[in-house]
Amino acid sequence: MRIAGRLAADVLDMIGEHVKAGITTDELDAICHKYITETQAAIPAPLNYRGFPKSICTSLNHVVCHGIPGDRTLKSGDALNIDITVIKDGFHGDTSRMFFVGKPNIQAERLANIAYESMWLGIEQLAPGKRLGDIGEAIQKNVEKNRFSVVREYCGHGIGRVFHEDPQVLHYGKAGTGLELQAGMTLTVEPMINAGKRHVRLLPDGWTVVTKDHKLSAQWEHTVLITPEGFEVLTLGSEQR
Repeated sequence: MRIAGRLAADVLDMIGEHVKAGITTDELDAICHKYITETQAAIPAPLNYRGFPKSICTSLNHVVCHGIPGDRTLKSGDALNIDITVIKDGFHGDTSRMFFVGKPNIQAERLANIAYESMWLGIEQLAPGKRLGDIGEAIQKNVEKNRFSVVREYCGHGIGRVFHEDPQVLHYGKAGTGLELQAGMTLTVEPMINAGKRHVRLLPDGWTVVTKDHKLSAQWEHTVLITPEGFEVLTLGSEQR
């Protein structure tokens, strides 16, 4: 899990310099696919997962999650979440990060910052004896205090040899409720937060999720191991180590 997590983070470190005006999300997908399969000798987990057609997810502006790379050309001011899951030796590493094309507007930057901060507040709840609701409450309180909203239809999850497994890690909730956490669990914390209302809709492609009000959305994600002492983040990028 540590190796898979490091590889997933390395893909995000690599792709950052390519996120600029004029490139398409399909081209970003091709660069990541080649890096994962050739440089890392690993497998991009999203490709053909339940029919998903690409190797990464690219969620742009008001896309909440599961955006399919295509011919959309990035332009200055765009906010882009890139979600990477790598399989190495049968184990999954799953992480996502926000990128900006050129200078972001103030709201987009603030939304991304609060999403990042909220993810970490959730991660800091992870320890043996804590409960899933502790994560959800920490995230929800911070998001709503900042007058944003938490998406409820999509959540974090257990991860290991399987891409998505129990438990579901909700990004809202009440402290002291839910499954008790134990050392050895690996799961993702990945809050999706919206600038407007929390409501979302699924596009006809069966994957792309957007905000109903077309206001911006932002997300960050890490894969985390619960240790006897607390937690270990397995998908830290080079600037976070």
